[in-house]
Amino acid sequence: MNRIEFITTIAIVLFIVFALGWFSNWMLGRLIRVSEKDVAELDAMGHALHQAEETRDRALQHLQQRETELMNQLTQSDAERSAAMEALRHARLETEELRAHLEQLKSG
Repeated sequence: MNRIEFITTIAIVLFIVFALGWFSNWMLGRLIRVSEKDVAELDAMGHALHQAEETRDRALQHLQQRETELMNQLTQSDAERSAAMEALRHARLETEELRAHLEQLKSG
């Protein structure tokens, strides 16, 4: 095999390897490529997920505000109940004092 035949053989082999690599890359690209329909569907799903998260966040914020309002009402009701119990206790003591005083007046 002389020098010209050797160079020609190497050139043909390199061309064939290049062609096989290009063909493999092209086939892999066709198999892996994502269609525009799939991209649009993923985009719509992402948008829907974003909307759902915003709705959830708004609902959570509303629930937290409602919880705060209810806790304030509960605290206020508890304070009113304590004040009413104290007033009732005071009224009972006053009633007992008046009864005792009345008993003294009747006895004396």
